[in-house]
Amino acid sequence: MTNGIVWCWIASWLTGRRYVSLPFSDHCEPLVSNQGELDDLLLHMKHSVTSGKCKYLEIRPTSWEPGSETGLRRSVTYDFHSLDVSKSTQELFHNFHKDCVQRKIRRAERERLHYEAGSSEDLLHKFYGLLVRTRRRHYLPPQPLCWFRELVANFGEDLKIRVASKDDLPIASILTLRHKKSMVYKYGCSDERFHKFGGMAFLFWNTIQEAKEKGCEQFEMGRSDSDNFGLISFKQRWGAVATQLSYWTYPYRRAINPSARQKLVLRRFIPLMPDLALETVGKWFYAHIG
Repeated sequence: MTNGIVWCWIASWLTGRRYVSLPFSDHCEPLVSNQGELDDLLLHMKHSVTSGKCKYLEIRPTSWEPGSETGLRRSVTYDFHSLDVSKSTQELFHNFHKDCVQRKIRRAERERLHYEAGSSEDLLHKFYGLLVRTRRRHYLPPQPLCWFRELVANFGEDLKIRVASKDDLPIASILTLRHKKSMVYKYGCSDERFHKFGGMAFLFWNTIQEAKEKGCEQFEMGRSDSDNFGLISFKQRWGAVATQLSYWTYPYRRAINPSARQKLVLRRFIPLMPDLALETVGKWFYAHIG
């Protein structure tokens, strides 16, 4: 066999049975050499829906679009940001926004923030404590700790948890993956009380420099909702270039977004929940989404 699409089967009483390529990934490219191969594979997979085996299919390609005869339609489109790190370190730094990036990196260096990187249990707990705090700040439950343990176990040396600390107190952390010529930013979290010290900028800069040392050509900064102007601006200030990333489904499904009423409930109750309760909600919630 010379072509294919990687699928994951998700069975959930809440969101339905479906095939997704791939859940928890920003994108997943079909392994095809032409449009005909892609459409043939998708037409074959449609039988899983028409036969009643699953509720729908979803693919997340970056370079391909399903043909009209497949019946797949765009369900949502994001901005996807990537930074070319093949340039010199000096050129990269020069292209960063002077106030929002360069100045924060220099502030972090003056504050002598401590940088750690690896995949130890100690670093995982530092990361997760900051993640719970950040998700609470965004009125969302955190991903379960066991999910991150599985990532560490499966990605090995290609996964790194990076932590910035001030006087032994973790203040910011990111989780990155490395694949071939790309360094991928996947998760980030911080303690908002210490944002003025530039912890996130410090971590990103260290990651970019390591990506260059490892021979990477791209630093993928992930997807952004098209109306999340703050996040888009943050990525643009690093010099990242945006492209459109569309998710396609069969049959067509509108992207699920919380209603105003649901957002109000989250804003009312999440700040009151202890960490253990919030983490329990996360375990239940993330078992049903992808």
